[in-house]
Amino acid sequence: MVHCHCSMCRKHHGAMFATFLAVPREGVRWLAGEGEIVTYRSSERGLRPFCRICGSALPVVLPDWSSIVFVPAGGIEGDPGIRPSLHMFTASRADWYPISDGLPQHVGFPPEFSAGQTVERPAPAAQSGGVQGHCLCNAIAWELTGLPERMHNCHCSRCRRARGAAHATNAFFRREQLTWLRGEQDVTSFKLPGAKRFGQDFCRHCGSSVPRVVASTGYVVVPCGGLDDAPGIPVTSHIFVADKAPWFDITDGIRQWEQLPA
Repeated sequence: MVHCHCSMCRKHHGAMFATFLAVPREGVRWLAGEGEIVTYRSSERGLRPFCRICGSALPVVLPDWSSIVFVPAGGIEGDPGIRPSLHMFTASRADWYPISDGLPQHVGFPPEFSAGQTVERPAPAAQSGGVQGHCLCNAIAWELTGLPERMHNCHCSRCRRARGAAHATNAFFRREQLTWLRGEQDVTSFKLPGAKRFGQDFCRHCGSSVPRVVASTGYVVVPCGGLDDAPGIPVTSHIFVADKAPWFDITDGIRQWEQLPA
């Protein structure tokens, strides 16, 4: 189990890092819904599968050259009996989101992954004005002016499953602070049936989480993994920690709430 900070994982998952289990191919089988999988090819050898209905990141089954399946840990139910062992691609880490857990850090692939292929993505051009972001395939891009009102790490099971990550990091802006630069017509919206608040918007081409406009509140929920720039304020709290993944430890000293802040 490893944490990956590469820009592709951050864009695709909409999280500040993705966490994967490396599982032997023979130990994985689909139980339902295999026909609902969309796969975006992010590089010559890289695949990014996601659910076409809700956008959740799904296990990466590589072609025959690999005997390993990479399973997003956020979608796992219960305790897998293993814990993260390292951080990789920390050279691509968002500099405003520190690593505080003391696990070994590797700027790229760790030595045991030496056969892996590194793909360099060009850094976004510096922009004046607001904070910008885009999806992995670059079909959708947006800009946010001013500062968010708050920013949380959310550990609820819905966010973990939707992002395929240890938690979501969401910034809350007012609707008038958001401008779509391109691709608004490529946004797919999912509203979880029966849920009062939860939904997810994502790119129909690559599955990346993108800003979700909540008309009833006037806010925009922005997945911070998709941002090209620092949002301007630090994470203010961890929320829904009562639902935290058993394999993830909170070590950053930021205030924690079992549910929503009081």
